[in-house]
Amino acid sequence: MYPNSQNPFVVGTPVVPERFVGRKSLIAAAFDQINNRSHLAVWGGLEIGKTSFLVKLTSPDTWKQYGLDSSIAVIVRFSCKEVKPFTPFGFCKKLLSLLKDHLDTEPELQANINTVLAESRASIDSLRQLLVELAQRGKLLVLLIDDYDVALVQSQEYSEENMHQFLSECRRLAVDTQSKRNISIIVTSKKRLNDLELSFNPNASPWYNHYLFRQIKLFDNTEIDQFLQPFNKPITADLRQAIGEIAGGHPSLLQIVSFLLYEELRNNTSPHVEEFVRKLENSTQDFFDNTWQRCDSKDQNLLMLMALAKLRARLERRRYDLKDVDLIFTQSERNLTNLEEQGVIKRTANNGNISSYLFTSSLMEKWVIQEIWNFDDDLLTKRQKEFLNLMSHQQAENMKNAIVWVGKHKNDVISSLKFIYPIVEKIIKFFVV
Repeated sequence: MYPNSQNPFVVGTPVVPERFVGRKSLIAAAFDQINNRSHLAVWGGLEIGKTSFLVKLTSPDTWKQYGLDSSIAVIVRFSCKEVKPFTPFGFCKKLLSLLKDHLDTEPELQANINTVLAESRASIDSLRQLLVELAQRGKLLVLLIDDYDVALVQSQEYSEENMHQFLSECRRLAVDTQSKRNISIIVTSKKRLNDLELSFNPNASPWYNHYLFRQIKLFDNTEIDQFLQPFNKPITADLRQAIGEIAGGHPSLLQIVSFLLYEELRNNTSPHVEEFVRKLENSTQDFFDNTWQRCDSKDQNLLMLMALAKLRARLERRRYDLKDVDLIFTQSERNLTNLEEQGVIKRTANNGNISSYLFTSSLMEKWVIQEIWNFDDDLLTKRQKEFLNLMSHQQAENMKNAIVWVGKHKNDVISSLKFIYPIVEKIIKFFVV
């Protein structure tokens, strides 16, 4: 079907600007902030496209599309994860080193940076001085800082006092009357910055005083259609629903599903459903494991409760009791909203506009059940104590019994989890025919 063609779908690396899909309002907001010499904080869940978004902002073509000239800007992009261990000095050293690499036409500035680095004087103050020199040359500095939440995590090398001082200096840099005329900072994080700053500092300026906050969300239907264009097939409502159940509009999951499917079609093979599901599960294992590890114990327990409730509805006979699940979810609205914002679950409205929740990907629903299989007695005892933060003693006992039943009846459970096969079959048939 696609002989000798390059697979257009990318897995495990940021998307290049030419193949970036959607996010038009977010990109427009970014260039509004750049044009106004203001700042933007973008937050969203695991592998939802934050890094690809920053890469998109480095493209001269993107600047031109939004009516700006990139030649006046010095654009520096890097991740705080690259600074190991994270310290204010390490951050400034990394930033100045990258800045030097972007100043080939300014040998005098490069020499100044070399002096600062050689004398180990890298700091926010040295960056502020560099901004003055860039302003004299009519240059705008655009900092695209990924994984900024790393700067809000204390460590042995990075104390709470260090953190507050560093954040205060960064805030002053962003709002300083002199420097703000030629600097725009765009940062990404997994959550809102004010939700990540665990220790409140009453003397610090709140984040919203200098950052515009925007969430990067799951793809909507229009963006999913655009994403699937390389298949050269009209996207029907049935197909969109099937893909939605597997990938849920999550860019990383869409990349994996599409990459594997395109690979099969390029080889002129009609994928076998069971084998294709196995490939999907192997390819998404790390993603779901990382998603799970990012959740705290309460979030994990809610996901288990959700998976057990869905499994119970699929069993031919109700083998365990889970009473008042909807009530438990109603009392955990804040945690569920957090999981929704992270792209782990999605909200649907039932009759009467009552919210209910589904896994963003049915594959993760199955993954959570398989995680429950790994419970030993010690872990189950620990979890049962944690259940009491969500539910009554009787409900906690019911959930423990459900976990025990699942562990003892894997064959019955495996049969019920095959609900994924018809969904995948629908997707395969559409693209193969």
